[in-house]
This record gives sequence, structure tokens and C-alpha cells, in this order.
Amino acid sequence: MSVETQPTLRDRFKLGLQAPICLTWELTYACNLACIHCLSSSGRRDPNELSTAEALALIDEMAELKIFYVNVGGGEPLVRQDFFELLDHAVDRGVGVKFSTNGTRLDKVRAKRLAETEYVDVQISVDGADAATNDAVRGTGSFAAATRAMDNLAEANFGEFKISVVMTRQNIPQIEQFQDLADRYGAQLRLTRLRPSGRGVDTWDQLHPTAVQQRELYAWLLDHPNVLTGDSFFHLSALGESLDGLNLCGAGRVVCLIDPVGDVYACPFVIHDEFKAGNVRDGGGFTSVWRDSELFTSLREPSSAGACASCGSYDACQGGCMAAKFFTGIPLDGPDPECVFGHGETAMASVPVSLRPGPAVDHSSRVPLRLTSSA
Repeated sequence: MSVETQPTLRDRFKLGLQAPICLTWELTYACNLACIHCLSSSGRRDPNELSTAEALALIDEMAELKIFYVNVGGGEPLVRQDFFELLDHAVDRGVGVKFSTNGTRLDKVRAKRLAETEYVDVQISVDGADAATNDAVRGTGSFAAATRAMDNLAEANFGEFKISVVMTRQNIPQIEQFQDLADRYGAQLRLTRLRPSGRGVDTWDQLHPTAVQQRELYAWLLDHPNVLTGDSFFHLSALGESLDGLNLCGAGRVVCLIDPVGDVYACPFVIHDEFKAGNVRDGGGFTSVWRDSELFTSLREPSSAGACASCGSYDACQGGCMAAKFFTGIPLDGPDPECVFGHGETAMASVPVSLRPGPAVDHSSRVPLRLTSSA
């Protein structure tokens, strides 16, 4: 008698869902920082940015799709003057908001305003446990601004906010200090993977962790299951025990990105025409793009293991990150550039740096930036 094998949750997610589990929405390309790894090359505001009315309508569409929450970023979302209008409308419609900020504009008044708002989560971005490490990536004064924002949230009794860190070669030795920082504020630590996207295309070679550090990070994450990762490091699961999460590339299946002008991309790390599925201003809006676009339909079809077919760890790592492969010039059915067995390094060696795809958009500021002080 044969026993039918029930599909796993991961298998079901590979086929795509009626609405994304994780929808990232970049409200603006405007930013008062110039982080050297910025995935969207933010800095200057795009004049074609969605208007307040269009943004409110998009939130209504999210509510109709029963999207549980939206990750809001940028750029710096607090630069938009209508930020709190959009936040309030999302909360009123039952769409939770998790937004990332560099903290420079999160003063005492805004912190109190956020603490009084239900269904909102705040994530402060830092990339070093001290000013020297952080500011080398995010700009002079950015660490002081971020910690000041954390102080303001704590004083306002906001509760458990998040501290978000992009792991780099320079800050992995500080991983315990990051945990101490989170513990000091009663915050939750969130670690994410560095991708060679946006300005990160030019800095990834200098910033991405070494092979030894990748293994150290893997062991540390196994010992700290309460640390959030957003499935960033599923390529490390090839080392043995799988990390918590779905451990797959969810691009166009369970995640996607809406950029400030309404373009919809397969994931936040592939802002490139090759991975643009449509625009929310098109007929049918975001719903039609998500459910009917040719790109997302193709991403949901079964894929082959490609060059990884002979590797016994493919089921664990699923070939790694699509964005990391694309921007390092590796074919999408090739190995992750940070493959724990070194196959990615071999694949990259055959691709001239000059042939690696560059970011599709660049809103980097043309003039030096200064941080605004906040009380």
C-alpha cells in the first residue's frame, strides 16, 4: 500500500500565495544618509514618487488582499511629510506596519507618537556596535543618532523595538556586543545578510564576510534561536542543521518589493529591470501584478538544481540567494556566491567584474550629506 507524501509548507510556498507574506514597501528614495551598502542607492527623492492619495489607495488594496503587515523602508521613511498619515491609515485598515529607520529623525515627539500607536513596529538600523565601525558604513554621526533614537523610544515606553544589523566582515566580531546592545534596551536583535545590491554592488567585495566568519555566524545563530534573521542566511543551512525559517528564496512567491514610484520587484534585493514585474499604477493595481505577472508566474514554476544538482546539500540551501547570484554575475541556476563549500567563489572567478550587472536605479545624492540633530 503506497503512502502519499504530503507537501511541506516550503513546497506550498514555492508555488506562490494569493498575497505575499512579506511585502516590502519603500516609501521614498530620499535619505539623509549615504550608506555604502544601500540596496536601493537612496539619497535623492524621485519626482515620480507615489502621491499621498496613491499611497492611501495602495494601503486599501493591501487591506483587501488581507496582507497582515507591510515592511516599510526607503530611503528614510520619516523624510516623507505624510508618513504618519499613511501609518494611521494602515493601522485603521488592519494592516500592521514594521518600518525601518536610521533614527536621525526619530526625536522625542515622534517616539511618543509611535508609542501611542497600535500595530506598529520600529526597527533601528546600525551596522557597528561602536561609532567607528558603524560610521565607516553609514556616515559620521550616524551611530550617535541611532542610539539617541533608541533612547527616545525607551523613554517613551515604546516597548520591544528591533535593532537591525547587516552582517559584514567588519562587524561580525562584534556580534556579542550587538546582543548586549539589544539586551540593554530590552530590544530584539535582527541580523540580515549583506547583498551585492544597489551601492552594495561596488562594496560587496570589501564588506562581505569571509568563509570562516560565515561558519562562525552559523554556529552563533544556532545557539541564539531567538535572534531574527528573516531567512537571510538559508545558504548556511548546507553546513548541517537547518536554521529556523522556510530556508528558501521567496522572491515572487511569498515576498516582493514595491518601490517609491510603484514599480514591483521580485524581492527588495533585485531592483533591476530583469526582475520588475509591473507597476501598481497599471490596470489591476498591485493585485494584478502579484497574481498575474509573467515574471512572478515563472518564478513559481518548479526549478532545477542546475549546477548544484550534484551537491548533496541542495535540499538544505536550495542553491542560495537569487539576488546575490545575479549581481555577482553567476547564473540563477548556479551556486550562491557565498556557498559554504566554495563553489560560488569558483563560479565568480569565471565572470569578469566588468560583466557583473549594475543597479538599475541610482538616487545617490550628488552633494555631501549632513545629519539633522534630534532631541
